[in-house]
Amino acid sequence: MGAGSSGLQPRKQPVQARAELTRQRILGAAAHVFAEYGYAAGTTNRIAAQARISIGSLYQYYPNKDAILVELMSRHLDSGASALTLDRERIASTPLDELIRQDVHLTISNHLDDPQLLRVMMEQAPHSTELLAKTAEYREARIAYAEDLIAHHPEARVEDPHVAARLLVSTVALTVHQLIAAPDSVEPDRLENELVTMLTRYLKGDPTP
Repeated sequence: MGAGSSGLQPRKQPVQARAELTRQRILGAAAHVFAEYGYAAGTTNRIAAQARISIGSLYQYYPNKDAILVELMSRHLDSGASALTLDRERIASTPLDELIRQDVHLTISNHLDDPQLLRVMMEQAPHSTELLAKTAEYREARIAYAEDLIAHHPEARVEDPHVAARLLVSTVALTVHQLIAAPDSVEPDRLENELVTMLTRYLKGDPTP
């Protein structure tokens, strides 16, 4: 399917509470079906059955399962982006490791609802123009957030805040994606502790325990 295809857009934008509830049921059902059956076997018929609606009703909202997965992925990004605010007045009074922990904890928490669904979204979501743009926008916002923190925190000791920010964002995102969504996933608290230790030592320029 080509990038930017209209087939990836929802067909109906709910304006009434009942319609919005139906859309939420479809998305919830799709999340369950994709996690249980995988994307290939997660058909619209299965999604409709899980949502307890007719297949015709499902198609009033989404033209296909690709559009549903794109919406799930978009919501996943939105939930992470909503917390990207930084109060500079808090920086000097908050230890660097605590700020890093908040970011790592948020990222891990945003991936715990269903690791199998996360794997489907990361590996099989259609590459629409809109989704690629949203993913890039979210990544740039995270980098800007991290660069602002690094540049203004008194404990940070790196020569290039921009590159350090990109390293921090990439390390957290890729590590969490791989180790939380993996079949042999790492226990979240242990992953959080090790990531915070590693990143804090790097940002402080302190390789010693």
